Amino acid sequence: MKHFSLSLLLLLIISCSTDKKEMEVHGTIKGLKKGIVYLKKANDSIFITVDSTKIGKDSSFKLSANLEAPEAFYITLDSSVNKDNSINFFGYKGVTTIETSLKKFGYDTKIKGSKDQEYLEEYITMMRKFQNQNLDLIKEGLEAKKNNDTTLYFANDKKLINQQKRKYLYTTNFALNHKNSIVAPYIALTEINDANIKLLDTINNSLTNDIKKSKYGMALNKYINNIKK
Repeated sequence: MKHFSLSLLLLLIISCSTDKKEMEVHGTIKGLKKGIVYLKKANDSIFITVDSTKIGKDSSFKLSANLEAPEAFYITLDSSVNKDNSINFFGYKGVTTIETSLKKFGYDTKIKGSKDQEYLEEYITMMRKFQNQNLDLIKEGLEAKKNNDTTLYFANDKKLINQQKRKYLYTTNFALNHKNSIVAPYIALTEINDANIKLLDTINNSLTNDIKKSKYGMALNKYINNIKK
């Protein structure tokens, strides 16, 4: 009996020590020698910390989390190092690798993970182009206002409005072209949630059955239904 109990105890210890979480994130942040790296996700519009670790001497880190289905996660640093930027990625069951630098944290980043991650990066790349164009227009508008050039100022203002429309249309088309990916409902919720309800409905109705049943698919459907009430 004692022999059986000892064997059972050893089995429990081994099983606990070898228990691995479903999602692992391995990464390096070049130039960061000291600090804390956080793994976060959004929960009802509030960011919660899922895991955290101190950065290693070789600027590397490992984070993990349990995962029922693919969803968006964020890598952030403690505020004493970088309080403004974060790295957005889709976590999935398996290992995701992230390579970035402290100097360009959140911008110059290489992520190897799921196919959904590749789609997200493609979309983010285009959004950054939109953002840079908007910043240029805003800068020109401020200069025009400073110089009392009302014609140029209102022309730039009109361009900014058209840029916003282009963003909505691009996002809608991107979602329609990736209707079998959780990226589609995710960008609808996070990037164009204030768009015309017809655009959101178009995306929602195009989603494949699997994506409609996903976390973001159900959230998008609920969001649209709330607007229509």
